[in-house]
Order: sequence, then C-alpha cells, then structure tokens
Amino acid sequence: MTATASFPDYPFTPQRFEVRPGISMSYLDEGPREGEVVVMVHGNPSWSYYWRHLVLGLRDRYRCIVPDHVGMGLSDKPDDGGGVRPARTPSTDPAHYDYTLQSRVDDLTALLAHAGVTGDVTLAVHDWGGMIGFGWALSHMPQVKRLVILNTAAFPLPAAKPMPWRLSVGRDSTLGAWAIRRFNLFARGASRLGVSRPMPRAARDAFDAPYHGWANAISTIRFMQDIPLAPGDRAWPLLERVGNALPSFADRPAFIGWGLRDFVFDRHFLDGFRRALPNAEVHAFEDANHYVLADKHEVLVPAIRRFLDTHPLA
Repeated sequence: MTATASFPDYPFTPQRFEVRPGISMSYLDEGPREGEVVVMVHGNPSWSYYWRHLVLGLRDRYRCIVPDHVGMGLSDKPDDGGGVRPARTPSTDPAHYDYTLQSRVDDLTALLAHAGVTGDVTLAVHDWGGMIGFGWALSHMPQVKRLVILNTAAFPLPAAKPMPWRLSVGRDSTLGAWAIRRFNLFARGASRLGVSRPMPRAARDAFDAPYHGWANAISTIRFMQDIPLAPGDRAWPLLERVGNALPSFADRPAFIGWGLRDFVFDRHFLDGFRRALPNAEVHAFEDANHYVLADKHEVLVPAIRRFLDTHPLA
C-alpha cells in the first residue's frame, strides 16, 4: 500500500528507507529542512495518519518527522516466524522481524540517523509511542528540548489501575489474539470506540486500511502481546528505565493534551505525568477519548503551535 490519495487530510508523499536488511520503513519528512524538528511517534493500532492535522498545522515552519513503525501504516509488514502468538525464540530468518519495544526504539534511532537529525528535537508521543519515544530519549536526552504528550505511557501500569480486559484478551488469550488478527478487531475497534466524536467514514477507513488481512494485522497483536506488566516480560527492563528517567525531563517545556474518556490511558496515567512533569502545560478534555487529536484537533493543533512558538529552541 503506497497510494495516499484516498486518505483524507493526508496530502503527503511518504518516504521509505531500509531500516533493516530487506525491511523498509515509511515515514513523513514534511516542512523546511532547516526548521526546528518535531518527531511524532504513534502507537498501536494507529500510524502516521494519526498526526496528520498536527503536521498540516506545523509544516510551514517546523520540520515534521513521522515514522510508520515496521508492520504498521505504509511500512513493510514482515512475519516474525510465529502465528497467533510470537515464536518462543526469535527467528534467525533475516526476512523476519522481532516485534518488541526494543526493536521499535532501534528503528526510531535508525530513522533519525538516516534523516540526519542530530540536533535538538521536540518529541511528540501518543499511545505506545510514549514508550518508544522516551526509550529513544534515554540515550539522546540532551537532544530532547520540548515534549508534547498525548494519552500515552512512559512508566509501568499504575498500581491503582487494573489492566483493561480488552487488552488482556489480546495479550493473554490465544483465542482472543487469533480473533483480533483474523478480523482486524483492534484497529477497527479503536477507530470507532477510541473517539468521542465519530470519525467520518473515510477517516475511519484510513485508520483501519493498513491492517486488513491476517498478514497485515500482525503488528497490532504483537504490540499487545509485548505489553510489560511485571519483571520477566521482555520489555520490562526498558519500561523500568524509562519510568525512572521520566522526572529528568521536568526541566524542559512540556505540553500535555489528554482525552479523559480513554479507558486505557486514563486519569491514572495523566496523574503520573503531572507528578513527573509538574511544570507541564496541561489541556485535559472531559469530552475527548483516546484518539484525542481526532476529537480535539481544532483546539489542540493551534495550542501546540502556540506552545512551540512560545518556547523556541534558539
């Protein structure tokens, strides 16, 4: 899938590069090359399409780098040698991909190196993009000068927050995982239930389209199966390091936009970010959901633009 004309409000020309041998990543690089860089990192089950309104609102002045993670959006969707559940031992087949948090962080590192981004950046994150983006930031902390945080996580599941059953069905149930992958249930459900304001049909279809079919939906279920809840889970050590480091970012400007109807990244997660980043500018919406940019882009895009303009990097 490479044509973008059928995706509303996505008048972009994605670029591609070989992030790993035989595996290509699609990404947006919009705006003046000399502009201040904003790196926008999506989660599951969205793709760079989630950030489209913000890219449109910034690209006249800011350079917007927006990846589609491997297996997502317009990027390649390689197998991993598993089926319903990942193989117990990562495949040694070079055509396969290990769908883990660390792989995502490594890919983002490779993309920014490929794009020549070695200076200051604004890191914008949503959903599991928070763990990926802050995972990258662990070893690039001096580069991260501003933060834009939208319904995401960068620390373990809060003690007061139960694991949502809708995620447990995919993470822990073989039957649930099969159904999610077979019928594209997670992407289809998120585009319908992850908003308070129903999306136009064409936009909803754009969110779902990359994941139609068993092979194309692999990443949506692997993301869920990689959610770390306790020591012993593969992503747990990285999650712990990110959570411990998060307060270290409190000395730089941060913007938090939050949909309070999100059943996953709810007030417990928002409170965690407030504690870690006490000086952040917070915009919380009682009538917005998980896809907060879809529900509130008319408000959030100009507010983020003002935030960036008010806190220039130079």
